[in-house]
Amino acid sequence: VIEVNPRVSRSSALASKATGYPIARVATKIAVGYSLDEIPNKITGNTYAAFEPTLDYVVVKIPRWPFDKFRTVDRHLGTQMKSTGEMMSIGRSFEEALLKGLRSLEIGVDGLDPVEMTEAEIHEEFKHATDRRIFAIGQALRMGWTPEDIAKETQWDVFFVRKLRNIVEMEKRLRLEKLTDELLKEAKCMGFGDETISRLTNTDQWEILDRREKAGIVPRYKMVDTCAAEFAAETPYFYSTYKGVSSEATYPKKKKRVVIIGGGPIRIGQGIEFDYCCVHGVMALQEEGCEAIMINNNPETVSTDYDISDRLYFESLDLEDVLNVIKAEDADGVICQYGGQTSVNLAIDLEKGLKGTKTQILGTTPDQMDVAEDRRRFTDLMRQLGIKQPPSGTAYSYEEARSIAAEIEYPVLVRPSYVLGGRGMEIVYSEEELKTYMETAVKVSRNHPVLIDKYLTNAIEIDVDSICDGEDVYIGGIMEHVEYAGCHSGDATMVLPPFSLPQKTIDEIVDLNTRLALALKTVGLMNLQLAYKNGEIWMIEANPRASRTVPFISKATGIPLAKIGVKVMLGKKLKDFGLKGYRAIDHFAVKESVFPFLKLPGVDSILTPEMKSTGEVMGIDADFDTACYKAFEAAGSQLPLEGGVYFTVNDQDKEEACKIAKALRDMGFNIYATKGTATYFKEHGVGCMAVFKHDEQLKPNATSLMRDGAINLVINTPTNHSGAVRDGHRMRRLAVELEIPYVTTINGAKIAAGAIRVAKEHEIGVKSMQDFHGLV
Repeated sequence: VIEVNPRVSRSSALASKATGYPIARVATKIAVGYSLDEIPNKITGNTYAAFEPTLDYVVVKIPRWPFDKFRTVDRHLGTQMKSTGEMMSIGRSFEEALLKGLRSLEIGVDGLDPVEMTEAEIHEEFKHATDRRIFAIGQALRMGWTPEDIAKETQWDVFFVRKLRNIVEMEKRLRLEKLTDELLKEAKCMGFGDETISRLTNTDQWEILDRREKAGIVPRYKMVDTCAAEFAAETPYFYSTYKGVSSEATYPKKKKRVVIIGGGPIRIGQGIEFDYCCVHGVMALQEEGCEAIMINNNPETVSTDYDISDRLYFESLDLEDVLNVIKAEDADGVICQYGGQTSVNLAIDLEKGLKGTKTQILGTTPDQMDVAEDRRRFTDLMRQLGIKQPPSGTAYSYEEARSIAAEIEYPVLVRPSYVLGGRGMEIVYSEEELKTYMETAVKVSRNHPVLIDKYLTNAIEIDVDSICDGEDVYIGGIMEHVEYAGCHSGDATMVLPPFSLPQKTIDEIVDLNTRLALALKTVGLMNLQLAYKNGEIWMIEANPRASRTVPFISKATGIPLAKIGVKVMLGKKLKDFGLKGYRAIDHFAVKESVFPFLKLPGVDSILTPEMKSTGEVMGIDADFDTACYKAFEAAGSQLPLEGGVYFTVNDQDKEEACKIAKALRDMGFNIYATKGTATYFKEHGVGCMAVFKHDEQLKPNATSLMRDGAINLVINTPTNHSGAVRDGHRMRRLAVELEIPYVTTINGAKIAAGAIRVAKEHEIGVKSMQDFHGLV
């Protein structure tokens, strides 16, 4: 026995979804006095909780790691958990479940894909496990290694390695043999996707689909019933398999059927916020008299509870599996707006695959979504509407990128197209840094260009979420970022309503949002990201879909945006809900991000255009500073009310930092600062102690004072976000490990000081959400 946890754990949710046995529900009933033989099994309807689950299928769970976001992180897997999410797949064999699972990860593979590795690299992978080990095993099998040798070196059970060998042998057959219907059926039964088969046979994916359907090689949908079909099951919870002759997902059609595509495994950039939208979308469909069909593969989410939707399909969210479900259900509509970039990226191909059927993509059309995503089409629209954009360009090679950057002048913001969570996004300050980025961060090509924008220094960033019905627009919320533009919106501290913008600017934002939503022919939700500098508003990007701030705004305002968005897609008008224009709330809601830095050694905690947070919290209060304090506290960053504060700031922040240091000193804090910052503070009348940097090897230095408990808050604004790892990185890392609150932007330091002041002066009170929304 390693450990015993007398509580619901992470694996409880997985086991519940894998078996259909609701562990948390049963545990709650037991806690209030029921015995197992008194709790009915909701899936079968005629057995009880004392009846243990029996499975006639195989379930595979694969973690989703954030290593694509952190290029410097140690990828080795050990006793410290590093994954941000997971997916679950179900099949009639291990091979089928595994291949479905690998497709579900959304990491750019469609199965056990080949990887370029030397024998030495494979040996290293076997010796020290990383997230790439399973692909290394596949590659070793292709190179002729025996399962026994691999099992010995990896310490895997040889059973699993032999199963991987079966997959590799089928790959070989698909490459070398003629693709007969029998071979195609064998490959599908083993879990191979159409995309993998098309790649191995050098055939178009649509041809494989057409051939399959003509030969009757289509998936059968089996029920997760907890009893291996011993009893009739009542709960519609399904998985697909190519093994079997009949489908259990057959229901007479009595209502309009709408499919919602989920968000898949939680990863940085696409988290539980989108599942919130999916669940509220399901509720809205049911309220409107529709059957809600959910497709997702994440066992951690509410959307994959079997009693949330009318029918649940546990499937990978690729084109093939989503199309299969839509066809099996004879769906009337599909919602692609609520599953983050996963579902949005499917929209155009889904429209092609559904051509000639009655199934419609509800809400904003895929073509209009593409207008917002396609740089040239969007720029043309901005020009027509007279909306300013930072100078920008699209590069298909390094030479083009260099030319564009020189023309619009450094610093520039560079990123690959069609991403969520700012993946691969960086601020580049010189041609040398641009070259490094192009060589290491992205693979640029005609199909995968790099977008280059002028970086607006010291601009206030603004997020806007709205709903449009094609005629009217309702602005759900205008959020002002605390950090200047350059910090990803998913990481930024956001305040609703804006705390420093003039009313004239807010009115201009409302007008801009309204004109753009109507011009994009938006039906449903839309998110705008804007920048405000020197009295001018600049468009950063528009996304005609649900954003990660929809739950935050909905809870801050009491208006269920996701629900109303679905009802608008079904044909209702905003006036039916009494919504139009913009109404500011009379309290403050502050969104603070939660980061995984403690779990990921080697990662710098500096905020950049690439998203790093894995979650968020909300602080809410009638007073701005109090709401900020609540948000800091909820995020696990307990601001000190006494002790020492360490400052190390860049030159442009010294004036503001000096004001903050004076305010903190007046509250009784000891102020420590690096030599340059301390000199500036003393020249401007703020007493402080100068300390050495870590690499000066002298004392007192910041790291020794932090270890001694003399420093209780760190304020560090670095000079160059894309520079090499410096002394500041070691100091920030130590703050993370010692759980000392730290702030890396000057605006963040301002609100931290305000929050400390209010916490020292007043007792922080609590109030229910219903009180804020006037519901009690």
